[in-house]
Amino acid sequence: MAEEYDVEFIERGDRSARFLVRGVTPAFANGIRRAMIADVPTLSVDSVRVIENSSVMFDEQIAHRLGMVPLTTPEGEFEEGDVVTLSIDVKGPSTAYSGDLVSGDSVVEPADDNIPIIDLKDDQRLELEAEAVLDSGKSHAKHQGGVAVGYRHLQYVDVVGDAAEFEEQEPNILRGVIEERAAEHAEGNAVNGDLVPTEEFDNDLTNRYPGKEVEVNDVSNAFVFDVETDGSLTVEELVSRAVGSLEDRATELREAVQL
Repeated sequence: MAEEYDVEFIERGDRSARFLVRGVTPAFANGIRRAMIADVPTLSVDSVRVIENSSVMFDEQIAHRLGMVPLTTPEGEFEEGDVVTLSIDVKGPSTAYSGDLVSGDSVVEPADDNIPIIDLKDDQRLELEAEAVLDSGKSHAKHQGGVAVGYRHLQYVDVVGDAAEFEEQEPNILRGVIEERAAEHAEGNAVNGDLVPTEEFDNDLTNRYPGKEVEVNDVSNAFVFDVETDGSLTVEELVSRAVGSLEDRATELREAVQL
């Protein structure tokens, strides 16, 4: 499958990225999106045993907040249903943060240390133990490592003529990424084949192609993905595991059909 499509990063970070995938159908692109949201398992607090809670917040509210704290989920270390124990013990006056959680496994820790859990006043204390379970987003949204996952067609612009000489051009808004094919008409040092995020020209084609009439077209079987994770996984881990889950399901289907 890897030989059938090409991947090119446009913007790249650990937690957010924009990348182009060529050679895939709309159905496969949507399958990748759905797999990133629902099929990639992450660790999340599932049950809490409260030892002491003298704060103003109910136990259930604190448990809910703990459940939404992203936890790092190393690949290959756990299987779905595995449990990791965490604990916290904070006395007021102080604020209990996610970074105060102590994990029973050194490879698991809060993805962010500065998520506030509860503000404790004088003589207040929060002490509890929590169990984090590995599960997927189709079971509960707290297990969705991809917090923002979307895609759209890669597009290109055709210059079809000159704008009317004495008419003021109306804004021509486009959002996403274009593949430059009309560089001779574009502002700046444009080269055909460039991948240009529309934010670079304020999402207005009249800024990039001043004085020109343009048409926007989709590039066939080419999609730009915008992905952001909660920190439990990097973008590359999320994408590779999502594609792996699609491959696994395709293999299972093929074997079932051959029986």
